[in-house]
Order: sequence, then C-alpha cells, then structure tokens
Amino acid sequence: MFRFQTSQHLIFTLKNNKQIGMFTLNCRGKLLSLQKPVVMGILNMTQDSFYAPSRHQASDSLLSTAEKMLKAGAALLDIGGQSTRPGSRTLSAQEEAAAVIPAVAALHKAFPEAILSVDTFYSTVAAAAVEAGASVVNDISAGTIDPDMFATVAALNVPYVLMHMQGRPETMQQQPYYDNVTQEVLDFFIEKLALLKKAGVKDVVLDPGFGFGKTTTHNFTLLKNLRQFMILNCALLLGVSRKGTIYRTLGTTAEGALNGTTVLNTIGLMNGAHILRVHDVREAMEAIILLQHYPEAIPSSL
Repeated sequence: MFRFQTSQHLIFTLKNNKQIGMFTLNCRGKLLSLQKPVVMGILNMTQDSFYAPSRHQASDSLLSTAEKMLKAGAALLDIGGQSTRPGSRTLSAQEEAAAVIPAVAALHKAFPEAILSVDTFYSTVAAAAVEAGASVVNDISAGTIDPDMFATVAALNVPYVLMHMQGRPETMQQQPYYDNVTQEVLDFFIEKLALLKKAGVKDVVLDPGFGFGKTTTHNFTLLKNLRQFMILNCALLLGVSRKGTIYRTLGTTAEGALNGTTVLNTIGLMNGAHILRVHDVREAMEAIILLQHYPEAIPSSL
C-alpha cells in the first residue's frame, strides 16, 4: 500500500506536479472545468433526509428549487432518493428508482444544459438515471454495495464520485474507529482507484465522506488534511453541508447550521476542495468568489 513519507515531502510533490489541481470532467459531452471551484446543489427525493428543506416530492417544488440553484451559480445538481442519515432505512433499487428517475427526467427536460448527478449506490439506478439525463454518478458506497457499479459506470462513460464510508448508513456511526483516519482513507482511495482504472472509468472525483462512519474529531482531521489527497491527482469534493459535525459542535440544529457550513466550506476551499456539495448554493458561491479575491487563499492551480 502507498505510504507518504512526510508532510514536507508531500507538499514538495504537490508544488512540483503541474498536473495536480487541473481537472476537467467529461459529462457526456459537456465539459465541466474545475480550474476554479464549483458548487453542487443537493436535491433530495426523500422525506427522510436529515435536513427538511432539502426534501422534495412534488415536481413544482423540485423544479423551482433547481432553478434557484442554477441561477445562484450551481454547476451541478445532485439528485438522490436514498436517505443516508445514520440509522436510516435502505431503500431497494426499485424504490429508489421510482423516486429518482422521474425527477432526473423532469430536470433534464426543464434544464437541458444543466449537469445532473445521480446519488445512488445501485448500478441499475445509475444506468436508468443516465438514460434519463444524468451525466455523473455519485456513489457513497464506493462500489461496495453493488459489485456491478464500477463496470456500469465505465460502460456509461460518465464521471464517478468515489466516497469513503466506514460501514453502511444503518451502522456507520456505531463507534467508528481509525488508527489514522487520513492514512486509512488515503489507502482506501488508492485501492479503489486501481479497481476503477482496471474497469475503465476515466474521470474520478474523491469524497472523504464527512460524517459517514466518522466522529466529529475524524471529520475535522480530514478537513485539516484535505490537501494530502491531492497527491492522488483527482478532483476533491467536500460534503459538509449542515451536517452533525457542525450543528453538534455549535449546539444548534441542521436548520441553524448555515453559518457553520460556510465556515467549513471556506476552510475546505483553502485546503484544496474543487467541488462544494451544499444545500445552500448562493452562500457557497459567495465563499468561492470572496476567496478568489483574497491573495493565495485558493491555490493558483485552481
């Protein structure tokens, strides 16, 4: 397994590899440049999501929210039908497809130029969503729940978001433990990237999986060390929006966690994040814009 030597060696490697940080995702013919950070808006087709305002069932509500997100600057919209909050019930592929596929189709029809991502760990749902208009697959299980996922994504020829999770949503917060969370997530990515390359997947985005089988301390450690994952030469996705690490630390709720989300998004941008996955697009875009005007806050390669 890969073992980095020292932080100084890693920083030297990053600074001297001009390819690191320069990414373009081919989303079924639509090129998404990540030379500057972008925002992914969250659209949940479930009534069990931990943040109530992100839940949608009626198409009017979905399309209205999507329009606001796109106008606020979202580069991608991420549509999911599975609640992944700790202890949630896992839907079958059929149940998830019934919630997600009509939503993807409606969004693609209303906003044909928008880049749509499907949040699923089922290969059949991924394939149906891409047929309906999605052009990115976001899999919280990294192919561990559905062994056909990697081959399916390769055949679909779409970008793949590879996320780390310890355990499954039903059990992931039952005393998660790591000897070295950053090293173990890094090794996990190295192993999975080799499998994805073998399968023929071309564009991969890495998501350390904040809140997925991690304690608050683990999450803050990963945020601090986010830049270390850049040695893998993949774009980085930051998904901390309104999560428990924020609202428990601040003694509030998911509804009261917008300001905390902006703070952690800002730290993530300064540590190398390329994509912010958020419920609140306007505020995330403001963080990106302001940091772009702050000298050397965001690496020049981004």
